[in-house]
Amino acid sequence: MVVGQLNKILVLFLLIIFSNQTLFAVEFKGKFNQGSFILGKTSPGAKVKIDNKNVLVTKDGYFAFGIGRDRKNDITIRIIKDQKLDVIVKKVFKRKYKIQRIDGLPEKKVTPPKEVYERIKRENKLIVDAREIESDLTFFTKKFINPLDKAIVTGVYGSQRILNGKPKWPHYGIDFAAKEGTKIKAMLDGTATMVEPDLFYTGGTLIFDHGHGISTLYMHLKDIHVKKGQKVKQGQIIGTVGSTGRSTGPHLDVRLNWFGVRLDPATVLDLN
Repeated sequence: MVVGQLNKILVLFLLIIFSNQTLFAVEFKGKFNQGSFILGKTSPGAKVKIDNKNVLVTKDGYFAFGIGRDRKNDITIRIIKDQKLDVIVKKVFKRKYKIQRIDGLPEKKVTPPKEVYERIKRENKLIVDAREIESDLTFFTKKFINPLDKAIVTGVYGSQRILNGKPKWPHYGIDFAAKEGTKIKAMLDGTATMVEPDLFYTGGTLIFDHGHGISTLYMHLKDIHVKKGQKVKQGQIIGTVGSTGRSTGPHLDVRLNWFGVRLDPATVLDLN
């Protein structure tokens, strides 16, 4: 009886050991929390699949992906090389989100009149198309910098927005309060894929591609200093803070995406 129980314990122990082993070297930078940006690195030449999506891998083995605000199920990462398959399952940890109430907005910006529906639909498609770009740029592997110096954070990722007393979509970025005209720096090297001076909700808006589906957005700008297709360097002045679009005062709203998955910019910025 005792020997049989010991054998069962030994088998269970071995299963636990081998289930945690991987065939290839794999590293992850970032916490597996809702909203997080994850930078992965594996063996050069390997192919990577996140859940059911094939993702690009750099010649050095880097790849990237993100975790949505409300994701509850685990993430499955498949590494394939030399006809061998390695499967890694990561638990996603839940976050608690704040509730933010904003009053004093023009009513047409909270509940748009029907005559602007087509405009909003058209502008949303521009944003979606820019976020879906999958280039082989590798800037996403570098460290991001803050877009403003000494700015005050007034809005955080994931918070449920109550606008003029009406529940709306959660906030998917970080708001920085700053004086109108404050210079904005590019957080990372990239290519401008969308440059729009006056969108209904976000006003002056920029989107930059950093490679492999990773993009950043800058919203409510007063002035824009780049053109579509222009390559920018990290720290380059790309525009100035404004109060355009749906806004109660001068501020910058920045966002981070992995294709259509909205991520928390705080997971790549140093806001302390």
